[in-house]
Amino acid sequence: MDTFTARLDGAWEWWSAAIEEAQEGRWVRDPVERQVVADIVAATNPLHGGRPAPFTEDSWHVRIGRIANWAGVLRLAARAGGWELQPVVGRSPKHPAGMAELLSGIYAIGEQGEKWAARFLRERQGPPEKEIAQAEGFLTGPGSMEDLELFFYDS
Repeated sequence: MDTFTARLDGAWEWWSAAIEEAQEGRWVRDPVERQVVADIVAATNPLHGGRPAPFTEDSWHVRIGRIANWAGVLRLAARAGGWELQPVVGRSPKHPAGMAELLSGIYAIGEQGEKWAARFLRERQGPPEKEIAQAEGFLTGPGSMEDLELFFYDS
């Protein structure tokens, strides 16, 4: 079942698989992959001013939009590099994991943001606070996508 919890668990599993491959030296990013990661980090700057997630003082529009923006950025990144985004819920990443698995894991959360955005526009109802806080924590702050470059030793 594609619940937010299943999506978040899958996202962490796929992200972790790719990072483990990189840290163990089984996946060494090529110049295109390095540039794509740098571009993703630049394009998804959360503009939080160093505040830790969750961003409860921001409006629902800003919070949901900040998460949803990741989906479009990751679709463009995947197209640019020729990687195919895969659904992560209920599936294990291929091994050796690499860029496609990393992007797919992160995309799962951005795609959830798009679902929340559509629902918010349609019904004016935001997601449960716990879920949006977990998505914000996945994408921003220490040990998150915001720190993605720190997890690679090939730079």
